[in-house]
Formats: sequence, structure tokens, C-alpha cells
Amino acid sequence: IARVAGMHNTTVSLALRNSQLIPDATRERIRAVAAQMGYCPDPALRALVAYRNSRRQNRQSITIAYATNWATRWGWKEMASQERHYEGAKKKAAGYGYHLEHFWLGEEGMSLARFNQMLVHRGIRGLLLAAHDGCSDELPGIDWSRLSAVKIGSFPRSPALHQVTVDHAGIMNLAVRRIRQTGRHRIGFVIPHDWDRLADQAWSRAILAEQALLPNRDRLPVLRSTPLSSISQGPAERLPRADDTAKLATWYDQHQPEAIVSLTPATLERLSRLGLEAPRDVAYVDLCLGEATTAAGVSQNSERIGEIAVEMLATQLEQNVFGTPAVPTITSVTGTWVDGSTLTADREIAGRPAASAGHLVA
Repeated sequence: IARVAGMHNTTVSLALRNSQLIPDATRERIRAVAAQMGYCPDPALRALVAYRNSRRQNRQSITIAYATNWATRWGWKEMASQERHYEGAKKKAAGYGYHLEHFWLGEEGMSLARFNQMLVHRGIRGLLLAAHDGCSDELPGIDWSRLSAVKIGSFPRSPALHQVTVDHAGIMNLAVRRIRQTGRHRIGFVIPHDWDRLADQAWSRAILAEQALLPNRDRLPVLRSTPLSSISQGPAERLPRADDTAKLATWYDQHQPEAIVSLTPATLERLSRLGLEAPRDVAYVDLCLGEATTAAGVSQNSERIGEIAVEMLATQLEQNVFGTPAVPTITSVTGTWVDGSTLTADREIAGRPAASAGHLVA
């Protein structure tokens, strides 16, 4: 290839590895010559090179940025799935010999231009864009052409990067199938409004798709409660609110669900405050199971989402792939079903008590 292109062997080698040391035009010309000559890299050799690179001690000093953009520096950690994304990414990065460092884009005096300057000054070329709170759909001021980047979650929508996210439709389908196997068909969905927004309404779309397969009598409207996340709230405000519990009571009495699907233990707490017990009165399934729970539901494998994001990013860094991709991809991570005490095959739902806001504990 070097002889045909009239280039030095080293230049060709760097160009085929997409090194930024070679001008774009030269890289493209050499790649075109290689394609015409039918060149194909040896996959075994590439695997060996990747292995050798992974063993280099000096990679311990290479930093990957983990950028969050919530109202507070650590507020995202109070959403269990977000914290697990970070822990999974941190562990995988360390295994590859990288150092994962958290950057909060909402820090006082921080701007996107300043953040970009920090990355350039410190020579950081790898960026994991953690799920944002949906406050912004764009990140102007960042020079993406010098970065390898992967996005976790739906926000921000721009730039269009390779993305790793939870398989919302698959998890909902798994939950609904498990519930229906117990003989229950009237399935209601309760979700904090901001959590559905963070998923770009993927959760509500998923339940509507499942309900489309049911008779009209078994299609229950989605109940959206007020925000429960810590994005903009203090600890007291994250407790089950009386008005939301009353709203749940009204919704329950009106639609008489045989099972309720939700993403937060607060829903189960509210049912208890209404004097309703799962699964005696209504079955309950959690789509984002935490570690300390006996409820039935789905583990989102959130650590694996963080791990996959780092794997994708490490591959880009190894191959010197920078800038936004021409064709962005979305990698969805499926969930795992976990049996629990709130969903059993015992379906004794006749004569269920009505929910009443009068049951609320002051």
C-alpha cells in the first residue's frame, strides 16, 4: 500500500489506524488505495495489539470523563439506576487501565466552553455522557471532533452519539407477561412524571404497546405522579405526598387494577398507606428493583449498561475514532426477572377493599 500510495510505511500504518497525526485528506487517500487493493486487517493481529495496549502501565494515567448535568452534583446518585451506571463504568474502566473522573456540568462558574477547555488542557479524549435531566437537548461549545464519546440514556438528544440504554419495551413486556401468567389482566402503570420524561416517554409508550394487545376493558390509563427524584427536591419532598396518595386512591377505585407496575418503592408505600396489601389486594411489580427489597420485578442490569458504555468507548479510543458517528447506534440492555412476595399465582382478588384517602397517615 505504501508503494502504491507513494507514502512511508509508518504513514500508512498510522492512517489505517485512523491516527489524528495524519491529515484527514491523507488518511482518506490511503484508505481508498487500501480498499482498491483489497486490504483487510488481520483480526487476530488486531486482537493482539489491543491486548498489548491494554497491558501498558502508562494507561493508568489516562482519564475518561464522566459528565453529569443535574441540579446538584450528586443528586443523580439517589436514583439507583444512575448510581449503578456509574459504578459499572468505573469498575470496567479500571479493568481496562483507565481512570474514570466525574465532572458536574452544573458546577458554579462551569460552562460548556470551559468544560471543553478543561478536556483539551488535560488531554482527555474519552467522554461518557451520563443521562441528563432533560433540561437541555444540546451541548454547544464542546469540540466533538477531538473526542471519543458514548452516551448513557436518552438525554441530551444532541449530539447524536452511540448510545447505551435500558430496554424499556423488553422490560415492560417481561413484566406484563409474568403478571398475565398469574391470571391477572387489568394491569395499571404508575410512574413519576419526571422519570418518564427522563426516558423520553419510553416507559409510557411501552405499556401502551402492551395494552394494545388487550381488550378495551383491560386497558387502564397511566397514572403519572409528581416528581419523586432528587433532581430539584430535598429529602422531605421525596416522601410520599398526601395529594399523590389521594390521586392513587381515586385511580385505584375507578379502574380496579389487578396488578400495578411501577418504578419506585414509593408506589408500594402509598398502597400501604391506603390499607392495600400486595399481592392480597393488588399485585405489585417493580421495573427497577433495588438491592434491599422483597418485591417482585425486573432488575435493569444497570451496572452492565455502564460497563458496555466503557467497552464501546475503549474500542473507539483504541482505534482512534473521534467525532460524532455518521450512523449512531443504540445498544439496549435487557432486564432480568426476579421473583418476589408481591406477585404470586394466588389470585384471590374478589371482594378487594376500596382504596381511600381516609386511610392516610398524617
